[in-house]
Amino acid sequence: MGVFVFLPLVLPLTAWPVARLAEQHLHPRTATRFLTAMAAVLALCSTVCLGLVMVVGTAQLPGNPLPDGWSDPEVRAAVPFDEVVGKAAIPALCVVVVACVRTLWRHARVRRRAHRALAGLPDTEVAVLPDGVPYAYALPGGGRRGIAAPRGGARRGGRPGAGEPHGRAGRRVRGRRGGRVVVTTALLDRLRPAERRALFAHERAHLAARHDRFLLTVRLAARANPVLRPLRTAVAYTAERWADEEAARAIGSRRTVARAIGTAALVSRGTPAPTLAGLAAPGPVPRRVAALLGPPPAVRNWPSVFTSVGLAAWGAAAGTAVSAMSSANSAVTMVLILHAATPL
Repeated sequence: MGVFVFLPLVLPLTAWPVARLAEQHLHPRTATRFLTAMAAVLALCSTVCLGLVMVVGTAQLPGNPLPDGWSDPEVRAAVPFDEVVGKAAIPALCVVVVACVRTLWRHARVRRRAHRALAGLPDTEVAVLPDGVPYAYALPGGGRRGIAAPRGGARRGGRPGAGEPHGRAGRRVRGRRGGRVVVTTALLDRLRPAERRALFAHERAHLAARHDRFLLTVRLAARANPVLRPLRTAVAYTAERWADEEAARAIGSRRTVARAIGTAALVSRGTPAPTLAGLAAPGPVPRRVAALLGPPPAVRNWPSVFTSVGLAAWGAAAGTAVSAMSSANSAVTMVLILHAATPL
C-alpha cells in the first residue's frame, strides 16, 4: 500500500474549488447532486483508509484479540510510520463513528418529535401549528401513507383554509413518499397571501426532491472527514436555491419568492435541525434573494472543461476517482497481506 493508503485523507482538498464555484455557476439541482455524490464517495474512502490503518495499530496493542500474525513486521511494513499512525487511527476512527452515530440519532429524534407534535392536527399536507415563534420547515414522511394536498390553503388551528385567503379545505391524495409542510401561525401572520404560496411551494419542492437526504449525507460526510465541511456548506445553499427555483417556477413570480425569503429570514428562527430544509434556513440569504431577482440559471448537465467551474469540477471528479481507486487497492492489498499472515 505505501503512502497511497493516506491519499483518501487528503484528496478531499481537490473538492474545495468546485464547492465554491458550483454555487455560482452550476444549476442548483446539478450542483446539489454532484457535490453530495462526491462528498459521500470521498467520506467513504477516507473512512476505509482509517479502518485499514487502525487494523495495524490495533494489532500492536497488548492483549488484543486479533491473530498474532497481524502484528508481524510484514504487515506493519504495508503502512508507513505504523507505530504512530496505526495507533493514532484508533481514536480517530472512534471519533468518526461516534460523531456519525450522534448525527443520525439527533436527526431521527428531531423527526420523531416533530411527528409527535403533529399528532393532533388534521392530516393535511400543510400542518399549521398555533405557535408564537415563527418558523417553517419540510418534514419528510415515510411509507405509502396518504397525504393531503391543499386546495389553495392549509388548516390553521383546525379551521379549514385559514392559512390561505380563499378558505378552501384540503383534499386527500395518495403519495409514495409523503411528508408535510410545518409552519406556525406566527410566520403565516407575517406573510402576505402571495408570499404564503411561495412558502408552501418552496417547502413542497424540498419534500419532492428529498433534500433532507442530501443534507444528511453531506453532514455525515463532514463528520467522517472534516476536510469535507465546505461541501456541506455548499450543499446546504444549493439545496435551498434548488427549492427557490422550483417555487418561482410553480407560482410564476421570482420576485414574490425573493420577498418571502427575505421576510421569513428576518422573523424566523430557522429549522429545528440542519438536516431539515426550510425557507429561512441559515445561510447567505442575500445571495439567494439576489439570484431570484436575476434571470433563472441555465440548465447544464456538465460544464465545459474550458471554464473555471468546469476545470474545478473535472479536477474534483479526478480526485474522487483516484481516492476510490486508492482505497480499493489498499483494501485488497491489506486483505491479501492479512490472509497471508493469518495461520491456518
